Amino acid sequence: MLVQVLTQLVAVVTLMVIVSIALFVGRYRLRETRTEWRSRIRAAAPITVLLAVVLLFNSVARQAVPHLSWIGEVWLGVAWNLTGPIYDIEGQFIVWLQSLATPWLTAYFSFIYIYGYIFLLVFPVVAYFALSNTRPLRELLAAYTLNYTLGLVLYIFVIAYGPRNMMPELVEALLYDTYPQYQHLTRQVNRNTNVFPSLHTSLAATVTFLAYRTRDVYPKWNVVAILLGVSVAISTMYLGIHWVIDVVAGIVLAYVSVELAHLLVGRWSLSDWIDGRVSSIRGLRNRDS
Repeated sequence: MLVQVLTQLVAVVTLMVIVSIALFVGRYRLRETRTEWRSRIRAAAPITVLLAVVLLFNSVARQAVPHLSWIGEVWLGVAWNLTGPIYDIEGQFIVWLQSLATPWLTAYFSFIYIYGYIFLLVFPVVAYFALSNTRPLRELLAAYTLNYTLGLVLYIFVIAYGPRNMMPELVEALLYDTYPQYQHLTRQVNRNTNVFPSLHTSLAATVTFLAYRTRDVYPKWNVVAILLGVSVAISTMYLGIHWVIDVVAGIVLAYVSVELAHLLVGRWSLSDWIDGRVSSIRGLRNRDS
């Protein structure tokens, strides 16, 4: 079943990306990309490798995060269980939100949570790669890296159960009740104790913030990114997966990640550092010979 769901996910997202390339990127940028792709890959390669390493470490580490969190809380006193305080602040807001549920809304937000979210992360990589200026692409990848890194740290030190785990008799698992096949996909990455902050929201908001910054280049994409980013944030609450506080924390994490990425890419370049090291090594070799 997992293979079937993944195949469907890849097919749908690929179709969405192809259509979006035609609508937002344009032929002239694609023509330029054919002649400049090597230099663009070279510029983005270091941060891409770093992101891949972080994703690999994240996939392994998150298996142990719940155990580390409980050890930190019980034995070391360095982890906080925020489930109770979050519930005290929000009460039954998620229950009220789900009271507005209709089959159409459930279908829409389920699609957004699974397909729209992945598309929202993938398409900007393609769109920014199509630009001669590689800075937006490098900032995007750096922001992704920071999101996952800071998010993992927060997951270790903050224990928080989502609404459907806190109030199973009141909050419906709308996604899994309506489309049970998606459990095979989400259980690969989701953990019951890791809802603060909402990474779905933080990564979607990251794309939205960067889309706004590049609105002069991709004005239509900016509008679509905002609509999708807001829809992703709402979907996490509507489906009973996250609290409002998780979503707000995700937006804050996104803002911090985008600002740090902007600062780091502007002042320090991995590709420039590597080029400098390579040039130094070549210079030493030429001098010795």
